Amino acid sequence: VLSIQVKCYHEIITIGYRVYHSYDLPWFRSLSWYFLLCVNYFFYGETVADYFATFVQRREQLQFLIRYHRFISFALYLTGFCMFVLSLVKKHYRLQFYMFAWTHVTLLITVTQSHLVIQNLFEGMIWFLVPISSVICNDITAYIFGFFFGRTPLIKLSPKKTWEGFIGGFFSTVVFGFIFSYFLAQHQYFVCPVEYNSETNRFVTECEPSELFQMKKYSVPPLLQAVLGWETVNMYPFQMHSFALSTFASLIGPFGGFFASGFKRAFKIKDFADTIPGHGGIMDRFDCQYLMATFVHVYITSFIRGPNPSKLLKQLLILQPEQQLSVYKTLKSHLVEKGILQPSLRG
Repeated sequence: VLSIQVKCYHEIITIGYRVYHSYDLPWFRSLSWYFLLCVNYFFYGETVADYFATFVQRREQLQFLIRYHRFISFALYLTGFCMFVLSLVKKHYRLQFYMFAWTHVTLLITVTQSHLVIQNLFEGMIWFLVPISSVICNDITAYIFGFFFGRTPLIKLSPKKTWEGFIGGFFSTVVFGFIFSYFLAQHQYFVCPVEYNSETNRFVTECEPSELFQMKKYSVPPLLQAVLGWETVNMYPFQMHSFALSTFASLIGPFGGFFASGFKRAFKIKDFADTIPGHGGIMDRFDCQYLMATFVHVYITSFIRGPNPSKLLKQLLILQPEQQLSVYKTLKSHLVEKGILQPSLRG
């Protein structure tokens, strides 16, 4: 993910250099990469703090970095900001501020959404593989349907896109996502959240699968019963969520590609780069994936993820003993009031 992110950032920043002819501006190329380093330091530090709490607790050097992580990140960014101000050259102010904005928008597109990809990965590999495969499937099937049946232009930004390809890609992607989810949901490796085991110093993907990944029986709607001849059907609940993911990948995801097409037309370029012969740059292949990753993260946080006891426990273990005791007393008092625990008898 980091490698793809860096390459996409490089391709977009390079276009900016070419368009605005900013090669001679002092420090600007260096500052662009410095800001990339700062933002990655911030996001990866947040990830370490969230998922490696017990590992950090054992190392004093890391404790300091995590405790003051946001202050250090801000100080690093502030250093770059001051360097930018000091680099301003007379007669080039507007050009330099254009590139400053270009850099920050590029960071927002690549780094922020790459961070969301990593967050999705920690929820379970299935939340990464199904969305990314759905986008790929939609891209391929839309091309095939458009090639053989395409007659009606879809959007002026992409003259080769047709309504026939768009609709055919939608139905194909929904079917693919439903079937692909069925196979992945059978394996713990794909459905279990990725957790760090501090005792073995390894990532583990072993768990009791949640209800999303346990086979259930559903009643078939009356209209479909006459067609299929089934009254009930066995399936994983996740397969119903895959319908939402596939729908977004095929109906909204392509707009990421349309946006990229408009961007390239605005600057009169064919591709972001020539990294992949015949396909352009890495960004040409991942223009829809970043939008998809953002949707998956929002979908998980909105409809799937509930309170995480294991993550909360990790955070409690980091507290000082007196703080842990205070939390214990508060929780005990709350459970007694709820009637879950019996009040202790005092002699």
